[in-house]
Amino acid sequence: MVERVSAMALASLPMYALPELRPALAALWAGIAADLRRHGVADVPLALAEEQPAGVIWSSPALLLSQCCGADLVGAWAGRLVPLATPCYRAQGCAGARYVSLVVVRAGAPARALEDLRGTVAAINHPDSHSGSNALRALIAPLARHGRFFGRVEVSGSHAASLAMVAKGAADVAAIDCVSHALLARHRPAALAGTRVLYRSAAAPALPFVTRAGASAGLIARLQAALRRACAEPALATARAALLLDGVAILPPSAYLRIRAFARLAARHGYPALG
Repeated sequence: MVERVSAMALASLPMYALPELRPALAALWAGIAADLRRHGVADVPLALAEEQPAGVIWSSPALLLSQCCGADLVGAWAGRLVPLATPCYRAQGCAGARYVSLVVVRAGAPARALEDLRGTVAAINHPDSHSGSNALRALIAPLARHGRFFGRVEVSGSHAASLAMVAKGAADVAAIDCVSHALLARHRPAALAGTRVLYRSAAAPALPFVTRAGASAGLIARLQAALRRACAEPALATARAALLLDGVAILPPSAYLRIRAFARLAARHGYPALG
């Protein structure tokens, strides 16, 4: 049976889309797309929609495949995105389909423990990010006093920008997705210059591949199979190596409730927002 999507079907892989990785992401998508066509999915887009904002693609009824933060999946996009598979990355801090945040400070900073960061300036990539905000808040919550810990919190817009703020002294600390950290170490090592890792967060499921709510069971099964085969296809080995992608795991959606537990922990300590 042929699964039809839409004449305007959309695919995106926006979560680790460094400019240096665009060729690898394009190659990975080409392999996934070819597999989908071979297995009866019609209207598969030829290329990734790289220029459209993630939110526009995620809200489209033509969404075929994308990737989102786990916090999106259980937060603002709950019920609108369906998890397909969880990537397993070859990065320090990853274990199977789980990842951590790395708390990063300047190389010469005197801090040796989280408590030493009291009153400093924190950089976060986005308030709704699990790795950049939610995981850091859970770490700091037991140390907060009357809902405060940091002197100031600045929103950088990306993990790379948060690292740059720490390196140049515009911020004292940032929580960096360990996959982003490893990808920058491989493809843009200068981005880590002048910084060091102080601490690691607890682990959570990595950033899921998703499709739209309402996708048929048949389409979901084909997408999951295509992702698994793309992680075993010899022709895609170079792309996977560039992306540090080892494979995928099929986790139950309930696995992502772990991310809400981070927020609940912070709330129990009277620290519902970074500050």
